[in-house]
Amino acid sequence: MSNQYEVLGKAPGPEELKKLASGDSHVTIKKLSAGYGKMEILHDFDLFVNKAQSLCLIGPNGAGKSTILHSIYGFTNIFSGQIEIEGKEITNLTPAEKLKSCGIAYILQDNSVFPDMTVEENLLMGGFIKENTDESYQEAERIFEKYERLRNRRNQPAKVLSGGERRLLEISRALVMKPSVLLVDEPSIGLEPRYIDMVFEILRDLQENEKKTIILVEQNANRIRISIRSNSNCW
Repeated sequence: MSNQYEVLGKAPGPEELKKLASGDSHVTIKKLSAGYGKMEILHDFDLFVNKAQSLCLIGPNGAGKSTILHSIYGFTNIFSGQIEIEGKEITNLTPAEKLKSCGIAYILQDNSVFPDMTVEENLLMGGFIKENTDESYQEAERIFEKYERLRNRRNQPAKVLSGGERRLLEISRALVMKPSVLLVDEPSIGLEPRYIDMVFEILRDLQENEKKTIILVEQNANRIRISIRSNSNCW
């Protein structure tokens, strides 16, 4: 039976989300109220995502989808509620602390590569908070071995990459820290259809074969319905 859940008009409640997680929750949000400055965007928000599960948030602009990702990573003001990773509360940790100690990586919606730096230099920037730089180089080599598109351009400036290759570099840069949770904001935005397919194949591989927990925001609802597999939820 598919573990996909699609909702038209009404989001699942806490009990339905717990059933979808179908086990010990990897990422848990309880009664979270959060926003920017004094403006509260999320009100008593709950979320449960299991290990190696993929959850896609779909909705119109301004619905608060990206705010959920921002809150998990530490970019918003938290007014009440809590966020947990494998039962450990992380609500008030900084983004750097969440990346280093909790394995949470954020992949931005906007083009965030450094165009005049080489592909390899961009990749190594993902490990900027590592104390042991050798580990960053080792992980970068593993990524180059996995993704031929990047390997073939490792010494070229990132500005020569196609839109899809830049998105691959952004995803790969987040992988240098070997995160267990990926927060992905609008992975298909601005991409040609052929590159959208590539990006979703990469994300699916990271979930299914590398057991990453993925929470993503996406406007392309039809493409998500095609891409998601048995351990993915969409609402």
